[in-house]
Amino acid sequence: MYLNKPVYIISLFVVFNFCGVFIQNSNAESRIKMENKIYLVSIGPGEDSVLETLDKELEKVFNCGVERYEKMALPQDAFNPKRNQYFCPHVLNRLRSFIDLSHKEDKVLGIADVDLYVHGLNFVFGQAELGGHFAVISLTRLRQSFYGLPEDKKIFRERAIKETVHELGHMYGLEHCPDSTCVMHFSNSLDDTDRKSASFCSRCKEIFKKTY
Repeated sequence: MYLNKPVYIISLFVVFNFCGVFIQNSNAESRIKMENKIYLVSIGPGEDSVLETLDKELEKVFNCGVERYEKMALPQDAFNPKRNQYFCPHVLNRLRSFIDLSHKEDKVLGIADVDLYVHGLNFVFGQAELGGHFAVISLTRLRQSFYGLPEDKKIFRERAIKETVHELGHMYGLEHCPDSTCVMHFSNSLDDTDRKSASFCSRCKEIFKKTY
């Protein structure tokens, strides 16, 4: 989903299988060197243990510094009591004013453990500025327990890594990819996400290298 400036990409999976998004990362042998930093910002209540997994994986994927920033409170004006969800654009706007970037190529990823939505959609997994600096993901619907299934920490971490790398890919200018094995491919369901590897395809990797 694209919006006017700043441009956004939204990761989603609507309950009636309208659409969905998720994604992957690359291994140590295919690192893409950058001089920027990636800042991870925990938003609101919830476990922070997943951040330890994410910062280690992102360092391997992007071969750049990853730092955890101080926790940000959830903006209460983003909460919609009728839906029991948070309006993602409001959360993203709050994130923009929460941290000042020291380098023009720095990226900021907010990680929230609440259900997010945008107008016209049941919910979203995340939202990112295409070619911008800020993105937000939600962990809520990445858990097996959300769907009434036994919790599986391994699956949860894998999904969180894929979604994180996908949204970062959008911030680095990558759009959705037609290659179903690529991290930037548009997922129609969590099953699609789980079947994917955690790597950029050769095409997206080359686009990334030319840009950064």
